Amino acid sequence: MIRFPIAALMLALVVVAGVGCKREIGDECTTAADCNPNGTRSCDATQPGGYCTIQGCDETSCPEEAACIRYFPAQFLIDACDPTPPTSGCQADEICLAAGLCAPLSTELRYCAKTCSTNDDCRGGYECRMAGTRGSMALTSNPTANVHFCAPATN
Repeated sequence: MIRFPIAALMLALVVVAGVGCKREIGDECTTAADCNPNGTRSCDATQPGGYCTIQGCDETSCPEEAACIRYFPAQFLIDACDPTPPTSGCQADEICLAAGLCAPLSTELRYCAKTCSTNDDCRGGYECRMAGTRGSMALTSNPTANVHFCAPATN
């Protein structure tokens, strides 16, 4: 009779300890299970050391330590545009990035990325980068927001 309550207590402690060890967005990983055993987060193994993230995010789906970043592959950023409102120079199916380049909406990828203020907020091999540079854009309803996120460092 005493063994059952002790076993139940031990199981509860293991569950609570597991919840406390949940990885955050931007943490190192090899598989999605490293980021969240429930499968709500994925591991982007294409990033150095892996990168825990949530794919296909929207403005409200990232946890508080992260922001939803829209990425546009560099090979599609060819045409110049004027990013000051009203934007001009892009086709109807494109968006003008802050860097002054048209990005086809069909190439957009969205990932939660760890937010930061300085490079010290990011893990080794990553830098604190401002959204709007290098084919990125923060998904936010605040057009004047300055969002910084941890991204692989460039040499």
